[in-house]
Amino acid sequence: MVARVAEALAAYANTAARGSAAGLEAREALPGNSFAEMVRDMVGETVEAQRTAEQLTTEALVGRADINEVVLAVGNAEVGLQTVIGIRDKMIEAYKDIMRMPI
Repeated sequence: MVARVAEALAAYANTAARGSAAGLEAREALPGNSFAEMVRDMVGETVEAQRTAEQLTTEALVGRADINEVVLAVGNAEVGLQTVIGIRDKMIEAYKDIMRMPI
């Protein structure tokens, strides 16, 4: 058992040494939005589309909005929600794949 622990420590040390080789150093952050900011913006836009659809639906019930506008707003909100759910599912799937990887 002790030999296996020593082998594992040696393997980790070897991997860490390879990670500091030339060409593998950390890069500067690229200009623009990070993935987290992109997801946050997408969720915010989806929430805003949901609010717009609800507002137009309420106005249509009172008779102040065109039914075509309501259908379009609800469709946009639905597409946005499906996109956010799809991204969430892919992120969870990727996380599970990473957790299943052998060390």
